[in-house]
Amino acid sequence: MTDLRDDAAALVEQVHALTRALRREAGAGSLTPGQARLLRVLHRAGGPLRAVDLANALEIAPRSVTTKVDQAEADGHVRRLPDPHDRRARLIELTDAGRAVLHEQWLVRQPGAAARLARLAPGERAELLRLLGAITTD
Repeated sequence: MTDLRDDAAALVEQVHALTRALRREAGAGSLTPGQARLLRVLHRAGGPLRAVDLANALEIAPRSVTTKVDQAEADGHVRRLPDPHDRRARLIELTDAGRAVLHEQWLVRQPGAAARLARLAPGERAELLRLLGAITTD
């Protein structure tokens, strides 16, 4: 039986190496990984989110999301809107410019990810994605 600590270390190293390789192959993008993640969360939400919900989705403290949103707003990638259900709260919405930069980043990163997946047979790809989903879903 293998030691789970060794397996955990191998997982961390392999995921880190894959992520680093994908970033290197894509070259320097206009978004940092944190900025891209914020925009992806908003994109997947399909509509505006309250800051607290965005912080929960990003798994960061609500006060930390403010800095990230401030920068994204300054870059034109998001906008703050009044919350129609709570006049004290604000909603954060992805702008067309945010969608565009997210799409551009994907166009640069997708070929590298596809090339790595192409090394596997279709059944292996499906199994890899299934297994990754199993360990990344809470």
